[in-house]
Amino acid sequence: MAYGKALQCLSDPTRRRVFERLRCGPKSVGVLATGLPVSRPAVSQHLKTLKDAGLVKDRSEGTRRVYYIDPDGLGDLRRWLDGFWDGALEAFKNEVEKPDSPQPRKKT
Repeated sequence: MAYGKALQCLSDPTRRRVFERLRCGPKSVGVLATGLPVSRPAVSQHLKTLKDAGLVKDRSEGTRRVYYIDPDGLGDLRRWLDGFWDGALEAFKNEVEKPDSPQPRKKT
């Protein structure tokens, strides 16, 4: 149930904003903190939580750490969400294919 930890992690609005900023590619803490209403150390703590949830990874680039989205961790969450979509499509298909279901009107 790795997606549960990811969902809990992303429930925090500031953490979600930090995560969304990584969508365009790897960034340092300083870049991520720019414009946020929290300090750089607070952003570092949010990144630690995102990392613990398996949503981000980091690497060294010279003297700083750069963070990026972990596709594997995001994949667990995506598979869970896709289950809802697959179920909804299957239910829709079954409803439409019922012999006694009303047929949609054709536009004239």
